[in-house]
Amino acid sequence: MDDYLQLFVEETSFYNRIVLGALLPEKLWGPIPHFFQGWLRNYIGGTLLYFISGSLWCFYIYHLKRNVYLPKDAIPSTKAMLLQIYVAMKAMPWYSALPSVSEYMIENGWTRCFSRINDFGWTGYFFNLIVYLVIVEFGIYWMHRELHDIKPLYKYLHATHHIYNKQNTLSPFAGLAFHPLDGILQAVPHIIALFIIPMHFTTHVVLIFLEGVWTANIHDCIHGKLWPVMGAGYHTIHHTTYKHNYGHYTIWMDWMFGTLCDPADDDHKKI
Repeated sequence: MDDYLQLFVEETSFYNRIVLGALLPEKLWGPIPHFFQGWLRNYIGGTLLYFISGSLWCFYIYHLKRNVYLPKDAIPSTKAMLLQIYVAMKAMPWYSALPSVSEYMIENGWTRCFSRINDFGWTGYFFNLIVYLVIVEFGIYWMHRELHDIKPLYKYLHATHHIYNKQNTLSPFAGLAFHPLDGILQAVPHIIALFIIPMHFTTHVVLIFLEGVWTANIHDCIHGKLWPVMGAGYHTIHHTTYKHNYGHYTIWMDWMFGTLCDPADDDHKKI
């Protein structure tokens, strides 16, 4: 078993060498304990992903396609986007701790993660992935909903994100503009799922970081009309009504629990 767990350590060490080795002399990060190497790698990787994905998407929708996807008065100001970046950057060190802790638990055999796809085969891999995503979707839906329904949680945590409540205050940079604890709580279902269903470690890592891209996408106010994806059209309604569309990837949880509001309904009545 120890030999198998070593595969996880080798993989995270490989990621450390890729990210830290490309940006810093090894004499600066090599002596740092493995856990903190992972945190530093997650911090740098998360920050780069946030700025690259946010900047490219803003350049595309606000400049290259100006007035194509959004009217001029719906484009957020530079000041609004800088405030979102400020909030996100204050939280980023704390966000980076969550994948670092999950890696520690995985490396120590506390979860049901597996390292090699051939341990389960492709059929088992895809089955487990689907179950994992269902667990994550269910968990994020209820975590997000309770951050609204439990008033102290909303007042002291989630309200930080909901100051962006109009089209001209939402942008891809708002995707990570949360109180640190709020952002962590909404990502915790990714970690809880590791204790329930066997999950491929590399896929788990990729999904955690793709959250940065996904959250940028759902805050751009552009309705992609790709059913049943819980895209920006749905999420913009969430930011304006506060009581609909708590889901993450799909509309299913909102549909099941009666909180779905379709962007096609101009009056924003529940369907």
